Amino acid sequence: MEGIEKITAHIEADAKAEAQAILDAADAKVRETEAQYNQKAQDEYWAKIKAGTRDCEDRVQRMNRLAAMESKKAILATKQEMVKKAFDKAQEMIISLPADKYTAFLARLASESASTGEEEVIFNERDKNSCGAEVVKAANARLAEKGVKAGLKMSDETVAIQGGLILRQGGIEVNCTVETLVDMCRGEMSSQLAEVMFQ
Repeated sequence: MEGIEKITAHIEADAKAEAQAILDAADAKVRETEAQYNQKAQDEYWAKIKAGTRDCEDRVQRMNRLAAMESKKAILATKQEMVKKAFDKAQEMIISLPADKYTAFLARLASESASTGEEEVIFNERDKNSCGAEVVKAANARLAEKGVKAGLKMSDETVAIQGGLILRQGGIEVNCTVETLVDMCRGEMSSQLAEVMFQ
């Protein structure tokens, strides 16, 4: 029986050694696979971190560009509003000139805008009552000085304008209202005014 025990012990030892070798090989394979997957996971992790960082940077840049654009729009809107207020103020200042200066201004306007010297001059109600007759008289005097027919006459009708006047002869009207004059200047001078205001 001793021989069988020896053989059995020998087979058992060989089997244990073989099993241990298989276990060691499996363990090494597990560690190798684990290391590979750990490396792959690390690579994937850093790739996602880099992609996320790039995405965040892109978003920040887009938000900065959008903020810069919105800022420019807001600045432009503010400039346009201030330019508009400047022209509105200019219109208000013309209409609020002292009576003698306003009369002289309207007389010059009428005499320089008259083409035949026989037009009727139409005012708003306030100007017609306060200085209409003086304006027509002064405008005719200016026309006479230039050697042009001085037959301007004040119209019985009035128009709803802020200030200034309208010259009419037949179906032809020349609009010399303060609103129109300021609007004409607005088109020509807005960019220059904005430059001066926002240097």
